[in-house]
Amino acid sequence: MLELLTAEEMGRADRLAIEGGVPGATLMENAGRAVAEEVARRFPDKETVVVLCGPGNNGGDGFVAARCLTERGYKVRLGFDGDEARLPEDAGAMAKRFAGAREPLRPDILAGADVVVDALFGAGLARPIEGKLARLIERVNASGLPVVAVDVPSGIDGTTGEVRGVAVRAATTVTFFRLKPGHLLLPGRTHCGEVTLADIGIPDAVLAAIRPNTFANEPALWLAQFPWPKEESHKYARGHAVVVSGPAFSTGAARLGARGALRIGAGLVTVASPRDAILVNAAQLTAIMVREADDARGLKSLLADQRKNAVLIGPGVGVGDRTKEMILAALGSEAAIVLDADALTSFAGDPRPLFAAVASRDAPVVLTPHDGEFARLFGDLASLPKLERARQAASRSGAIIVLKGADTVVAVPDGAASINATTSPWLATAGTGDVLGGMILGLLAQGMPRFAGASAAVWLHGAAAKDFGPGLIAEDLPEMLPKVLRELRAGPLRAGGAADL
Repeated sequence: MLELLTAEEMGRADRLAIEGGVPGATLMENAGRAVAEEVARRFPDKETVVVLCGPGNNGGDGFVAARCLTERGYKVRLGFDGDEARLPEDAGAMAKRFAGAREPLRPDILAGADVVVDALFGAGLARPIEGKLARLIERVNASGLPVVAVDVPSGIDGTTGEVRGVAVRAATTVTFFRLKPGHLLLPGRTHCGEVTLADIGIPDAVLAAIRPNTFANEPALWLAQFPWPKEESHKYARGHAVVVSGPAFSTGAARLGARGALRIGAGLVTVASPRDAILVNAAQLTAIMVREADDARGLKSLLADQRKNAVLIGPGVGVGDRTKEMILAALGSEAAIVLDADALTSFAGDPRPLFAAVASRDAPVVLTPHDGEFARLFGDLASLPKLERARQAASRSGAIIVLKGADTVVAVPDGAASINATTSPWLATAGTGDVLGGMILGLLAQGMPRFAGASAAVWLHGAAAKDFGPGLIAEDLPEMLPKVLRELRAGPLRAGGAADL
């Protein structure tokens, strides 16, 4: 279930299911029961559950959960403010079916509680939570009580993952039909705890009408397009990747990228080195070749050999006109191009020549900025939510955008995007981004489709770091890839959804 639905798309899914004959009350009953089952599964020995209900359908789910928990023998205290007659129709019907008392939504409702069910607000929250409900949420968070959130923790925007004023920190979140982007994007992901996906009766067929274009970055998205070597494969059939090196005092980043490209399967890898750095690079490399490319002219000459079909420029290469000239020379070739780090900063202030060069070619271009580099290229987009700014940047530039972070987003110009949650805090160390650039390079060199290739590299990068754990440095990442790739290949091959993106 790779599709991620925005709050608006989830609303459409509900409506389409109802129009197709599934009663809204049935959907709500199934949702509330799923929440109650999660409470019972996680907390079988607890006694008192406080259910906090809001004024919409999320509150209706809460009324169902309260009734089901009472039937299971829990002592339930239900908090609700407002007029039940003004609840949406299905929520109002579920409120009538709950025979227990209602208490005001005040902090004292938490007294004696063992577990809290948060059914205040769902994924479509459109305004900041303020006033007494904000104070209640702050008290819930300060209490240390385990919270089971309904759909998303209250205060989290299900589409963007952003906090609307204040947000519940849940131990677990029960959501329905499909995950929302806010379950994976930060800071929403840190508020959700463990996310459980419940089937409430919405048929998968509604997705054909919705046509979602945001996906969880998991192997099922791209595994069918992964370029495993065939029995008859040889090194020339697996692509020839080129990584442009910086000067003698700044060569390590390029070698990290080159190692990443080689480990992920590129048949050949060459470091294109300035003359003054050739001996430094050659002394450190064995399976990776070194060739001179002192400037744009030298790089253009190197790429005249069309077997060199993918190029990474940026790590350690330096910021300035020389770098810009080399990038434009590379973009004039037929190779796939990955631009990172100094390559992006070199066009800060006026990226128009870069975008024009990207628009003039058919081969893919991938830009891999972190937030700072993104702001230098796309300053007016920097304040947008992460998914939206990656999409708009891809549309504007014509390139695939890999907007890095603990929730890396891959976006392509037609709007498709993936969100990655397989990562590790140990990636916060120098050089790991250079390895990622090389991994994307290596997959593009092998002919993997652009969206699938960039998404696969991001996931594998996170999986390698997660497997290694504490003490990780950038050099460790390529050496973890054989283990991750073995495990990936041993698992069941599931049809991917990215072949044509």
